[in-house]
Amino acid sequence: MNQDINVLALVKGSERYVFLFDDSSRAETLRTLGRYASNPDLSFTWYDAAVLSQKIRHESRKFTPAGRFDMPLPSDMDEFC
Repeated sequence: MNQDINVLALVKGSERYVFLFDDSSRAETLRTLGRYASNPDLSFTWYDAAVLSQKIRHESRKFTPAGRFDMPLPSDMDEFC
């Protein structure tokens, strides 16, 4: 079984934040971003957490199949013909 690992990195000056996660640990990674942002000892900000979480969510949508309500109807195609 092939398990893909996602890599997300942030470089802030001399600091490096690198997150490795698979699809099943996506939610835990999002929670970790929040924990890091709320830690005053880190330079990791809420803005950093927001940007990285948006990247995580955007990537997960790329591989999610379209739902039946997201697919165009035959009548919608008339607009493009």
